[in-house]
Amino acid sequence: MSQPSTKTAPQKEDSVRKVSATIGELSTKEYTYYHDLLKRHFETNLLHRSFNGGVLVAKNGVIVYEAYQGFRDLRLKDSLTPQTPMHIASASKTFTGMAILQLVQQGKINLDDSLGKFFPAFPYPGVTVKTLLDHRSGLPNYIHYLDNAKWDKKKMVTNQDVLNSLYTLHPNIESFPDRRFHYSNTNYALLALILEKITGVPYPVYMKKTIFDPVGMKDTYVATHADSAHLTPSFDARGRQWKPDFLDETYGDKNIYSTPRDLLKWDLAVSSGQIINAQMMEQAYTPYSNERPSIHNYGLAWRLLMLKNGKKIIYHNGRWHGSNAAFARLQDEKATIIIIGNRYNSNIYLSAKKAYNLFGTGGGDASEDDEDKLTSEEKESASTNLTYASVAAPGAKK
Repeated sequence: MSQPSTKTAPQKEDSVRKVSATIGELSTKEYTYYHDLLKRHFETNLLHRSFNGGVLVAKNGVIVYEAYQGFRDLRLKDSLTPQTPMHIASASKTFTGMAILQLVQQGKINLDDSLGKFFPAFPYPGVTVKTLLDHRSGLPNYIHYLDNAKWDKKKMVTNQDVLNSLYTLHPNIESFPDRRFHYSNTNYALLALILEKITGVPYPVYMKKTIFDPVGMKDTYVATHADSAHLTPSFDARGRQWKPDFLDETYGDKNIYSTPRDLLKWDLAVSSGQIINAQMMEQAYTPYSNERPSIHNYGLAWRLLMLKNGKKIIYHNGRWHGSNAAFARLQDEKATIIIIGNRYNSNIYLSAKKAYNLFGTGGGDASEDDEDKLTSEEKESASTNLTYASVAAPGAKK
């Protein structure tokens, strides 16, 4: 990466600058300090531990560290580049949530709208748009109950199938609405359907026209069946390709492919108020699950670390098959940490969370979040999948 001027470290792409007027300045001394600190940190905690993917860290909107390593496809040895889109898994929820809050801001829907307003005779009373956003709906996770049901696993599940399954299978609730936090992908699959019903536009098209294109995210898209032939594949920790399964085509909760550079553009657009206004953003960053004391909480589409020193970290991790994503914004420090990989590696989450302290946050918990855990379908796939890559990711310890 090129060195900074005496005042500001230059971005690697002019398009990064275009998304926000809030990019600040960083002195050469500050840039060098953070660059060297982060380089040592990630070389020790991630890059030499079988990492295959990209890392980007920004301070005041200025990229202070960026690294890409490995292959788009471990079998083909085709180099992974800054333009390689990778599955960001549950970090996709931040896009769905912000798109919904835009519609709320525009007066097209209300946070307190019941699901019955959108889906007649919805069989779970008391569920609202807000309880979907903050994971307090009590609805069971379709990824788990369909995994355990007698679903024909040769048939791909769609978002409409998720909704239909609530009517036909009527799986048991995890709790009554707004009683407690229960992380459920069902919530965000339904939010994508609500968006489609209100706008009359398919979710992948709406996100491209309303979010990705305006923000300048040229290498970001919502994957659909039509994209299946050219999607960046993912691999398990041993370098075996993770074969697609029947849950691979639902969206809203996952299925956005992006790059670290595009996610920085997203962060700048959100934090500068270009996606939702300050009042709506305050609601998004408010912790709603306070039944028991914890530094962990959830707002509207964002995970929150409410540190004991009063600082707040806004973040969302993701994992789907062998793809991992970590996305965090350190509010007070104006720092952004982004990591995406397509070879399963728990060090992605650990190194991201340890990096919080490099900016003086005064705390950071490296425990797993719900989206980091494997489903039974994935555990079975991981143990039986025999499609091996022929190489190890660069940086792997021998």
